[in-house]
Amino acid sequence: MKVVIVRSVDLPGMMAAISAKQNNPKYEVVLLEKMEMCGRKLLITGKGRCNITSSLDISEFISNIPGNGKFLYSAFNEFTNKDIINFLKEEKVETKIERGARVFPVTDKSKDVLNAFINKMKKLNIKILYNTRVEKIIAKNNKVIGVKCKNGNEIKADKVILATGGKSYPKTGSTGDGYKIAKDLGHNITKIRPSLVPLEVLEMKMCKQMQGLSLKNVAIKIIEEKSKKTIYEDFGEMLFTHFGVSGPIILSSSAHLIRYKNIDTLLKENGVSLYIDLKPALTHKKLDKRIQSDFAKLKNKQFKNSLDMLLPKKLIPIIIEKSQISQEKKVNEITKIERTKLVELIKNFKLTISNFRPIEEAIITAGGIDIKQINSSTMESKIIEGLFFAGEIIDVDAYTGGFNLQIAYSTGYLSGK
Repeated sequence: MKVVIVRSVDLPGMMAAISAKQNNPKYEVVLLEKMEMCGRKLLITGKGRCNITSSLDISEFISNIPGNGKFLYSAFNEFTNKDIINFLKEEKVETKIERGARVFPVTDKSKDVLNAFINKMKKLNIKILYNTRVEKIIAKNNKVIGVKCKNGNEIKADKVILATGGKSYPKTGSTGDGYKIAKDLGHNITKIRPSLVPLEVLEMKMCKQMQGLSLKNVAIKIIEEKSKKTIYEDFGEMLFTHFGVSGPIILSSSAHLIRYKNIDTLLKENGVSLYIDLKPALTHKKLDKRIQSDFAKLKNKQFKNSLDMLLPKKLIPIIIEKSQISQEKKVNEITKIERTKLVELIKNFKLTISNFRPIEEAIITAGGIDIKQINSSTMESKIIEGLFFAGEIIDVDAYTGGFNLQIAYSTGYLSGK
């Protein structure tokens, strides 16, 4: 029996290969990798540190997967977050838990995680063919019989696992070619969109003034202005960029926002706003008292020199401008009405979302092979016998925090088994 994994020596492909060989030792397992090296995408995950998984109970993973999470029940039960941690431990990679239940290697090096997979594949005698681009999967009577490579070579196979990734980070090899391969065999591909991606705002010029400013422990709300409905809310870290906003809570918000009804129309009509609570630990009343206390200590200071203890330096000129309080005004002359407006501004700093950044800048892809055409308990195609799917090529995607990598391991393991 010969099993061929198409394209990826990234996580889902590597895990699929390992699982196929471990669960079926007599099988010949071959990986076809279009790139010249292993795991390019894995190396850049978690800013090069690799956010391996989440330490949350596996039952909580589904609620962190806005993109068809329920489809993954079987995969998560088959290979859990504890399983990946134990797998790495066996390969001498120890892990640690950080803020937000994020799991990282103790060394903070994604390369150590990659080497664990490579070493395991070597031990199992899994064959890897690099620089091998697959043109199509060959099927006869709706059953897999092999693959055809772009150089014209054909490789016979009894089973094929398609793990080509999505369209995000194309330099790593994720160029969306797997969608065409699957579509040519009769599979439906749902709309491909960027997910876990920064957001552009109308106030781009203002954000550029704050470029590089990271805000920790802030609360955000994304609101549809017309209905005043809250689309998404979160707490954590964000970042200002030359085009708008980024950072963990912004990226996670994009995964939710991309699925919101008529989102493209709403964005064109400037109908979606981001509200940032810069001081979520303080109520309006407590923040007002804090400002009064600061002003009392600085009563002869000008307004422009009075906010250093309250706000980051890059943010102060923006807040002063938006407050419409004269920057030259002495703080003991600021009225209660002006102070109330200042409090409201700090508690609800508003930006208008205008667009998502391009898919090339997204961490993952939303959309992919329609889950209705995949058996969730095996990851096998319902259309072509012997064809399986793993990872980002499937229409599933999650928030930040290690959940997407767990999807890769779990679907890879299940398809390989």
